[in-house]
Amino acid sequence: MSKKDHHTFQQLAKVAQKINETRGSNAKIRICAEYFRSLDLDENLHLAAQFLGEGAFSDVSGKRASVGSRTYSTLAAEICEIDYEKVFKPSKTATGSSSEAIEKLFLNIPEARKKWSTQELSLKQVKELFDRLHAVSSRADKQEILKEAWSQMSPLEVKYFLRIMGRGSLRIGFESKSIVSAIAKAFGYEVEEVRYVHMITGSIGKTALLAKHDQLDEARFKLFQPIAFMLASPVESRTVDDYSNYVAEEKFDGMRCQLHVSGDEVKIFSRDLNDITHSFPEIVDFFQQRNLPGMVLDGEICVYKDQTILPFQLLQKRMGLKKPSKKILSEYPTLLIAYDILFYDEQPIFEKALTERRALLSTLSNEHHFPITTQKDIHHKDQIEELFELALAHGNEGLMLKHKDSTYEYGQRRKSWLKVKKPGGSLDTIMMYAHAGSGKRGGTYSDFTLGVSVREDERYEEEFIPIGKAYGGYTDEELKRLNARIKEIIAEKYGPTLGLYPDIVVELEFDDIQVNKRTKANFTLRFPRFKAIRWDLSPDDVDTLKEVERQYEEKLNQERLKQAENPSFTFEDLS
Repeated sequence: MSKKDHHTFQQLAKVAQKINETRGSNAKIRICAEYFRSLDLDENLHLAAQFLGEGAFSDVSGKRASVGSRTYSTLAAEICEIDYEKVFKPSKTATGSSSEAIEKLFLNIPEARKKWSTQELSLKQVKELFDRLHAVSSRADKQEILKEAWSQMSPLEVKYFLRIMGRGSLRIGFESKSIVSAIAKAFGYEVEEVRYVHMITGSIGKTALLAKHDQLDEARFKLFQPIAFMLASPVESRTVDDYSNYVAEEKFDGMRCQLHVSGDEVKIFSRDLNDITHSFPEIVDFFQQRNLPGMVLDGEICVYKDQTILPFQLLQKRMGLKKPSKKILSEYPTLLIAYDILFYDEQPIFEKALTERRALLSTLSNEHHFPITTQKDIHHKDQIEELFELALAHGNEGLMLKHKDSTYEYGQRRKSWLKVKKPGGSLDTIMMYAHAGSGKRGGTYSDFTLGVSVREDERYEEEFIPIGKAYGGYTDEELKRLNARIKEIIAEKYGPTLGLYPDIVVELEFDDIQVNKRTKANFTLRFPRFKAIRWDLSPDDVDTLKEVERQYEEKLNQERLKQAENPSFTFEDLS
């Protein structure tokens, strides 16, 4: 294979597909590392790492292609000369993925095959296509660019073009931490060294270049450039010998964020590193008035009114708004509650122990009057249950347990932060579709679309509609039994997805119910997972959409303990 071949987008798509079809993390990392080493031009290495690890644009660029699913799906139907509602949408449902459906349609429909040919576009040419998509706003203009792009690509390239454009997971069992490991393997570094540089630069492409040129030690953290967040592990997944080494604070019913501030300049970034400053002008005003030195705070945005933290569902009404109205600001006022500090006095302080960072945060909070979490020492394990019940009374999700000596372990889940939660609810659902797994689950159906009943709902003609996807919570033995039963109830088959006759009932537990107007149910479940496979139940026992709506309203109207009564955060306005 020539060097030129390595620089094409087609080769990147083939590498991604090979990773998807390969079992084992180490084998996947080895494939990616070999690919990175083959890219002799800096620009190609930068773009390859970015496309595989971040998407069409770097996380810190603030740029998005902003192409909706309907925009590219209707175009695909037009190219295939098929009916969007009658053919494309069922194909998408059957495969569980728009990009997967488009790949297979382009490959198998004669009308579509006439309209594409692989032109071996370079990575740079594909980047220019993403830039053009970012620069236009109308659906017609975006579709024109997409049509031009797809005419020069194979169906495999189109699939990964769409997944990269969407900034989501490439769904190949290879997330950003694996990209970091591949960079380390490709250029002879320890994973921890590469991971640190990725965190402080915010760019996987830049990190790859620094590693290639032996310049990792030249990386510097910059204020107003978001960094990867520290993550928590479920407490039940870790063995804890001595809880007295931890402090507890309530896990808020809000949105994780990172606030960068220096004097009048304030920026807020979401957990996926998007700039969300414009959505929360009252928070910006609040911190502008604090006269703060340069610092970075890790915290939570909550709707806070009448000394009460209100449900996350109300915060959703604020998310994504470019300029919230006075009415919205009045009805759903927000507050940012800080629980960690990552940068101060022109220096990152990730490597300092939590107790040191907390002491600094408390001092700054007292001096400049901004809210921070209430932390409590844990003297015995039974105390955790008491604090957990108080958190639930406040309407919060549960507890965070944080090791006193822990550094800020960005972008990974270890034992330093533990979350204590209970499910937000559960539903008996019907298994509608089974999707083939990848990696170590290749050859089995391990991802499932679950639905609720609308048989007697006058708003729908179907018997069941999807409410969520789940791919965990079952044992290996249960998965074997599921796959055996699935083979007996196949209604239709399309590629790696099976449509199933109503038969298997699964009790799903979830963290929350969220409004999602883009779905048929108008709701989706937050972090759904198997609680039990109910072999004892029939499709007649499946919960209805009206039960989903009832649980949503119940959570929304839950009575909440006011913060003035044993508060979960410290703020002078509570007094």
